[in-house]
Amino acid sequence: MNVFTFTGRLGKDADLRYMQNGKAVCSFSVAVESGYGDKKTTSWIDCALFDKRAEALHPYLQKSALVAVSGELTIEQWMDKDGNKQRAVRVRVADLTLLGGKPKSQQAETEPTPKQTAHDDLADDIPF
Repeated sequence: MNVFTFTGRLGKDADLRYMQNGKAVCSFSVAVESGYGDKKTTSWIDCALFDKRAEALHPYLQKSALVAVSGELTIEQWMDKDGNKQRAVRVRVADLTLLGGKPKSQQAETEPTPKQTAHDDLADDIPF
C-alpha cells in the first residue's frame, strides 16, 4: 500500500490548469515542519488534485491555508530540453481536509464590524 499522509501550510495560492484532454489539474506545495528547536526543518511536498475536485477545491487552496493531505506518493520522470533525465516526487491527492477556517484574506472580507453597545456612551457621564 502506498499512502502518504501529512499536515502543513500552502506556500502560495494553488495553480489551476487544464490538460490537453480538458481535465483540470490543481497543483500546490505544502510546507511540512519536523523536528524541534535548532533541529527544526521544513520539507516542501508537491501535490496535485485532478478533475472536478481540482476545480471545486482550488478557490480554498490559498497561501498559508492549513491542510491535511493523504494520497499516493508518485515519482514523475521526463527528459528536459537538454536531454537530461529529470525526476519529481509528487503526491496524487486522494483526501484533503481544510483545517483552521477560512484563509486570512477571506476572513477580512467577511468578518462583521464589531457593534457598539449602549454602555460605551455612559463612561463619559461619570463625574469621577
